[in-house]
Amino acid sequence: MNDKVSAAPVRIAAIQTVSSPDVQANLGVVATLIAEAAAAGARLVALPEYFALISKDEAAKVRIREPEGAGPLQDFLADAARRHGVWLIGGTIPLRAEAADKVRNTTLVFDDQGRRVARYDKVHLFGFQRGEERYNEAATIEPGATVACFESPAGRTGLSVCYDLRFPELFRAMGEVDLIVLPAAFTWTTGRAHWEVLLRARAIENQCYLMAPAQGGHHESGRVTWGHTMIIDPWGEILACREEGPGVVIADLDPARIAAVRESLPALRHRCLA
Repeated sequence: MNDKVSAAPVRIAAIQTVSSPDVQANLGVVATLIAEAAAAGARLVALPEYFALISKDEAAKVRIREPEGAGPLQDFLADAARRHGVWLIGGTIPLRAEAADKVRNTTLVFDDQGRRVARYDKVHLFGFQRGEERYNEAATIEPGATVACFESPAGRTGLSVCYDLRFPELFRAMGEVDLIVLPAAFTWTTGRAHWEVLLRARAIENQCYLMAPAQGGHHESGRVTWGHTMIIDPWGEILACREEGPGVVIADLDPARIAAVRESLPALRHRCLA
């Protein structure tokens, strides 16, 4: 704890996009925004869920899936991290699953030398139906089964994706973390109702920073995502937010802030149930 108190604040950045079915166009937008974040001094940059592709054809992500460790999307992430000297949390990309017609919706993390340092496969798969609005991720995605944390310039960092937000036990399983990162593509319907309150709750109850890079706007596929990319501090204060459209959201993660919140309200030490 003393080391965290004496550590300097670290600038972190969350990128918001409105991805299309055109992978190369999406990568071009993301490359520009990563460069913008790096130029603003960010050491840790996170992309949203499905940053490379959002298509009306749900099987499109299966067609571009990659084996672990090789492929143009993984090369793009490694190169961007290395070129800009940032730690890059690659939103999600489709990796090969055991089933031939499915993918793993995977977050990969690359350090500032372009080396892969962490992987997380989305555990909870979104399902929703209201009138004509329907989503069933299980039709094309195979769920992961493990919690993923790693050491970054921002301290101990836990990974989660979108619908995971609704399952607080996943975040408790991370242990004490300094930062939670949650790439997302929340729908307009569910985001309007629940996005902010759930994000703030996860930050408050885990007494850590939370960074949620999101898709935000009207997509060519017809989908509408909620956006509101946010960075939230351990007291639940929203430090920065972008409501819609492509852009970069930046804030400083201050280890002293984490220590002060946990010292004044030691809720993590007061837990009675595992």
